[in-house]
Amino acid sequence: MTQTQHREYRGAALEKAAATTLETSGERWTEMRAAVFRALSAMDGPASAYDIADAVSKARGKRVAPNSIYRILDLFVATNVVKRVETQNAYVANAHPECLHDCIFLICDDCGAITHLDDDALAAEMRARAAGTGFKPNHPVMEVRGTCADCAA
Repeated sequence: MTQTQHREYRGAALEKAAATTLETSGERWTEMRAAVFRALSAMDGPASAYDIADAVSKARGKRVAPNSIYRILDLFVATNVVKRVETQNAYVANAHPECLHDCIFLICDDCGAITHLDDDALAAEMRARAAGTGFKPNHPVMEVRGTCADCAA
């Protein structure tokens, strides 16, 4: 398996990397965007826009509508700050937002844990096979459902 070597950020360094990535793409890192990112990155696992709206609402002391969260999440996904877990309609903070590549998510059906893998060779093969049929892939989604090592033990 060919894995991408990169630095994974956590905590304040993750927020700074996300802000830098967003600003590099020509967008502003506003207080509301920061609040959404903080709420998402504090979650134990993937979070829905409603989960994030609840967390941001509590932190700000006033209701934040989920449609506002969706707009921010769409921007975050487009700029690689956040990854969308398609089969769960949920989001996770990208621990290395400056790296552009296709991700593979391993999703545990028992506990809901998600493991993020980077395998550039597998992603390239998937894109090449799609292209070989005349299909032009924009954003391959690779999600594998099963049982994680902790639940299998």
